[in-house]
Amino acid sequence: MTKQNKLAPGRSYLAIPGPSVMPDAVLSAMHRAAPNIYEGELVEMMPALAADLKRVARTDRHVAMYISNGHGAWEAALSNVIASGDRVLVLATGRFGHGWAEMATGLGAEVDILDFGRNAPVDLTQVAERLKADSGHQIKAVMAVHVDTSSSVRNDVPGLRRLLDEAGHPALLMADCIASLGCERFEMDAWGVDVMVTASQKGLMVPPGMAFVFFNDRAEEARARLPRVSRYWDWSPRAHAQEFYQYHGGTAPTHHLYGLRAALDIIHEEGIEQVWQRHETLARAVWAACEAWSAEGSLRFNIEDRALRSHAVTALRLQAPHATELRNWVQGNLGLTLGVGLGMALPGEPAWHGFFRLGHMGHVNGHMIMGLLGGIEAGLSALKIDHGPGALQAAAKVIGGA
Repeated sequence: MTKQNKLAPGRSYLAIPGPSVMPDAVLSAMHRAAPNIYEGELVEMMPALAADLKRVARTDRHVAMYISNGHGAWEAALSNVIASGDRVLVLATGRFGHGWAEMATGLGAEVDILDFGRNAPVDLTQVAERLKADSGHQIKAVMAVHVDTSSSVRNDVPGLRRLLDEAGHPALLMADCIASLGCERFEMDAWGVDVMVTASQKGLMVPPGMAFVFFNDRAEEARARLPRVSRYWDWSPRAHAQEFYQYHGGTAPTHHLYGLRAALDIIHEEGIEQVWQRHETLARAVWAACEAWSAEGSLRFNIEDRALRSHAVTALRLQAPHATELRNWVQGNLGLTLGVGLGMALPGEPAWHGFFRLGHMGHVNGHMIMGLLGGIEAGLSALKIDHGPGALQAAAKVIGGA
């Protein structure tokens, strides 16, 4: 790690793809004494909190809250609709698709994986063929990651619903939106998603520690058919809570709830459509800069097609060991932290050294993105890493024309 120099003091900038930057209003809301968990404001705010969560997911059905990270949301979702021995189809486009598949295997499911690699989206033609071959409807769920944070690819979730409907296949459509909810357009009901999972630490702008499973009536019927569900993971009492403790399966994550209330207020004040537009514009600014840098040297997008890239995270290739050198330089010299290339090391290459990721999700604005890009420009120049000119001007043009 490069020794910190005189330009690093001040507020640091965590530009990784989650945990994301937390608004001061969220931190202030959490900075309080422990509340009463039996009566009063915390108990009374829960129905509106659940309703506002569903507004972000664009659903009028059900949400269950858990004290966990995204891995807990994976297990909770599967535990409520999949029995041991059931077959699921996992569509993998990066590390997190495989992670959800591993969770299903651990719960006793028979897991089929269609692996589309690390730099391509789900191929709908292959999925259609697999569904057609399942004439006996052995597949109980199709699982896909909307945005895989490792590869930065964005998958066509409504396209998957269309395939299921055209095939007349009854499998549940399950979507991981941990990296996309509150950043990318997502319409749970309109897109026909049966189960969606997310967590607090990315687009929802709250520290890690809470996870959410949204589900519709079809998924609730699947839950009712199971012979048993873990008492802790069972989403029924959480989604239909009669008592405060039922929302969380026990003692509530009190301060996270206050932070979440503040974050939802921020989202709804801006308006979810504007939130999506802001992320799209800032992503285009990041891409414009990276395209300029890539005109010379080894910098390349992991996802070449703009139409397939996430608006929340950008994964980049940079000849090893330059990616690690760049991350170390900007962190030590500028207080700017870039994301490692999670799960992206090439064969025979030390982990991470040829990749890095930029998180542009949640509580970010134009000057933050320009600062991020300016920091990278400084690092590339200081380390004498070959790169093309005009990156900051290209990004400024995007933001100036927004």
